[in-house]
Amino acid sequence: MKILTVDLGTRSYPIFIGDGLLGTFKAITEYAAGKRILIVTNETIAPLYLSQVNSMFAGFSQDVVVLPDGERYKTLDVLNRIFDALIDGKHTRKTTLVALGGGVVGDMTGFAAACYQRGVAFIQVPTTLLAQVDSSVGGKTAVNHPLGKNMIGAFHQPSCVLIDVDTLKTLPEREYRSGLAEVIKYGLIRDLPFFEWIEANVSALLERDPAALAYGIERSCQNKADIVAQDETEAGIRAWLNLGHTFGHAIEAWEHYEGLLHGEAVAIGMAMAIEMSLQRGHLSDSDVNRVSAVLDKLGLPLLPPQGMTPDIFIEYMQRDKKILDGGLRLVLLECIGQAYICENSPVADVIRAIQASIKRHGAGLEVR
Repeated sequence: MKILTVDLGTRSYPIFIGDGLLGTFKAITEYAAGKRILIVTNETIAPLYLSQVNSMFAGFSQDVVVLPDGERYKTLDVLNRIFDALIDGKHTRKTTLVALGGGVVGDMTGFAAACYQRGVAFIQVPTTLLAQVDSSVGGKTAVNHPLGKNMIGAFHQPSCVLIDVDTLKTLPEREYRSGLAEVIKYGLIRDLPFFEWIEANVSALLERDPAALAYGIERSCQNKADIVAQDETEAGIRAWLNLGHTFGHAIEAWEHYEGLLHGEAVAIGMAMAIEMSLQRGHLSDSDVNRVSAVLDKLGLPLLPPQGMTPDIFIEYMQRDKKILDGGLRLVLLECIGQAYICENSPVADVIRAIQASIKRHGAGLEVR
């Protein structure tokens, strides 16, 4: 087992990474605030792993909320099911919420924990690759709004994160590949040697080789922990983690969270961001093709959905929470392995990058 630390002074917390941890890692109880827990999971994960979490908290008073599975259920209405269970069960400020599931479950549980009685403890037990390497670490919690992704939320750090790599054995292939988009992101924004390692280990990652997977998760989590320790509330470099996300969130909102998976949308967004980095003179054409090749080999899409024009992108991007004072604030690359924040990006430049990315990666889409 590997143990990493998110260093936030008195609010620091560990990330435990290993295999076979669910059901056996009884030390997780040390991170509960009291002797009552509310486990939040979904209808897909509950039959697979709920009993293991129950056994780890043997001797605790336990309640469970099972949510519907899917990004489209990451709403205020569904969030109320968690509050209903907390209030009906007379839970107090000593209650600890346990998020068992992917990014949707983790974000909603964390947001409920941030809000209930003005803040209670919660523990992250992520079961998808995307949640393990990204959303479970760092304390970003939120729900979606029909007009924008993660627009309603709060920063609220977990007490600990427990990553059992074995849970990825039951993860559907498409969701697994979606998670790899967030793994690649760390190499692009700050860790060139890691990107080079990903290039050399595409086959091992696709085959879910245990050693490669363990290393990829650990290196991703270490990068995330380092960034969060420096910039918890995204006042500076934490924004680097949003590479491709402003484009990607536009896709998700336009599709009403019922089309592409988050990592798939982010992959398309990263392709557009590196195209814009090329246009601004930072990357070479071969750099763009190099990154695109890795995304493609990992089975990630590079083209936006049919019918989503550059004008539609701009409409949704201008609603994104990352926009400051009406300007398009984007994360671009100075080179592979080094991100920067581009403030007030001209709309015309963004449209040109979207058009160029579509042209590079395929024909048949209307470009206007």
